Amino acid sequence: MTNGTVYLIPSLLDEEGVNTIPAYVLEAVKSCSVFFVENERAARRYLKTIWREMNIDACNWYAVHKAEESVKSIFLDILKQGKTVGIISDAGCPGIADPGQLLVAAAQSYGAVVKPLVGPNSIILALMASGMNGQHFRFRGYLPIEPGARIKAIKAMEAEATATHCTQIFIETPYRNNQLLEALLSACHGNTRLCLGIALTSPDESVKTKTMTGWKKQKPDLNKKPVIFLLDGA
Repeated sequence: MTNGTVYLIPSLLDEEGVNTIPAYVLEAVKSCSVFFVENERAARRYLKTIWREMNIDACNWYAVHKAEESVKSIFLDILKQGKTVGIISDAGCPGIADPGQLLVAAAQSYGAVVKPLVGPNSIILALMASGMNGQHFRFRGYLPIEPGARIKAIKAMEAEATATHCTQIFIETPYRNNQLLEALLSACHGNTRLCLGIALTSPDESVKTKTMTGWKKQKPDLNKKPVIFLLDGA
């Protein structure tokens, strides 16, 4: 009996970025009979985009949610049947800032074959284009929402970046982007560098690195846009 195979299937960062998905991803999709996804509707639409002839309803679909024990139990039962499973994130690569990592951990513990597939990832794309340290970086996910705790976190990141030149990478819910930018501009020194990776892989993509002083002179409107933030010392 085989232990099953898990494909980590990259998805689009932007609906117009279909050309960012390598051709070999389609072959992996065709081998999967079961999919664990963050959003079933979005995942179905995405797969139909790269494979129009796909019989969506012939596959079994499960929501990842927070990979609760009940979800992991179903996932492992399917792997024990020797089936090939695809995991799809809402955007980018599964397992990176994504609840799918908990299913991947379960697959690894069980001894299944896990195959990561190349695709767009906002963390890597922004880091590549930022001009910041790509050998020493740290992804911090979401910062605290409470203003005092957020400022404290920003100052700690700035101190680490300045002392070690470890690029600090973080994200925010799109409708709170402008508030985060304001907090960065108020808390950081003027010569601290900030990169904003905006709407990556879309026609409106922008990746720019400036000092805080530079951003203060020309503040962008980031409201409801997908943005990844990178910070480094002078």
